[in-house]
Amino acid sequence: MKKLLFFTLTLGMLAITAFSCKLNSDARPQTEPEDSIAAEPQEYHLSLLIAGDLMQHEPQIKAALRPDGSYNYDECFARVKPEIERADVAIANFEVTLGGRPYKGYPQFSAPDEYLKACVDAGFDILFTANNHCLDSYKKGFERTLDLMDSLPVPHLGTYRNAEERQKNYPFLLEQNGLRIVLLNFTYGTNGLRVQAPNVVNYMDTTEIALDIVKAKQMNPDVIIAIPHWGIEYQTLPSPQQKEIAQWLLDRGVDHIIGGHPHVAQPLELRNNGKNLIAWSLGNFISNQYKPNTYGGYMVRMEFTKRDSTTILSDCGYTLYWVSRPVDSNRKHQYRVLPIDEPDEELTAAERQKRNQVRTSMRSLMEKNNKGNIKEYTFQ
Repeated sequence: MKKLLFFTLTLGMLAITAFSCKLNSDARPQTEPEDSIAAEPQEYHLSLLIAGDLMQHEPQIKAALRPDGSYNYDECFARVKPEIERADVAIANFEVTLGGRPYKGYPQFSAPDEYLKACVDAGFDILFTANNHCLDSYKKGFERTLDLMDSLPVPHLGTYRNAEERQKNYPFLLEQNGLRIVLLNFTYGTNGLRVQAPNVVNYMDTTEIALDIVKAKQMNPDVIIAIPHWGIEYQTLPSPQQKEIAQWLLDRGVDHIIGGHPHVAQPLELRNNGKNLIAWSLGNFISNQYKPNTYGGYMVRMEFTKRDSTTILSDCGYTLYWVSRPVDSNRKHQYRVLPIDEPDEELTAAERQKRNQVRTSMRSLMEKNNKGNIKEYTFQ
């Protein structure tokens, strides 16, 4: 990944610089002037953007098909790509498998390989794979999905070829801009399909998650973020089980919780004087779902500041978006993720109607149910 590779190169350069400074320091006299001024503590900043469910229903697959048999998704993310790329690190839930042909939509997804590349080209740096559709194309598709992600390469977490791979790579440690962020990802289930040995899926098993949190703490993190796949589909408020699990996670040392699965947006909360953020459900990022509230959602943006050994959530906000479908846009080949305030002159009458529905419904939901000082922001 461009951003993460850039960080790796930068870190190496910093290491060389630090080593050179150490050599120069050793060459200086050991006594310092009495009036020397202590260096200011260094401050580090990291912006993290997390988006919801990357879906591929059959109409989306058909819309992306081109005469030569290839699939093209360039227009899907063009309007939101600048916002995704603006973050230091952008993450999303990859809720399909790449099982190869024949490509299929609901109920057992197998998306074209080009879809993965489009998601990465849109700016997503890390993908979550623990969700209820990760076994849709069985063992072959499960492993093929991981193989293709590794071939790009795009970092991923939540599902593994075997226990050894999980032990090596999980919890997932993101090191960037001087911060260490540990990510956890797990799912309530896999639609009744059973994972086949030696493959591993991170399930919502509190015994296992408790062990993972202990391991996460041993990695000397600045922040621990859990991304659970949970909740009740199409419900715009969190369920009692979500609330129970969230408190359980916070009690054990998780700092922030960003959820998904209901396919609709659920509100956000800031707890403990802004120390802990909970986004109950981000909703779909792109899909062909048409039930109320399913063709819109939000991305959450988190800004972390580290000074000395203390890291705080210095700012957070969310931005709304919605999905324009060909049936509304009269664009044959385009499902497009658009900002919630896309200018009227860029839209058909049908698109304006759908956009207004999403905007009114979601803003009403957030105004009534958000807790804490969490602001919506817009982008163009």
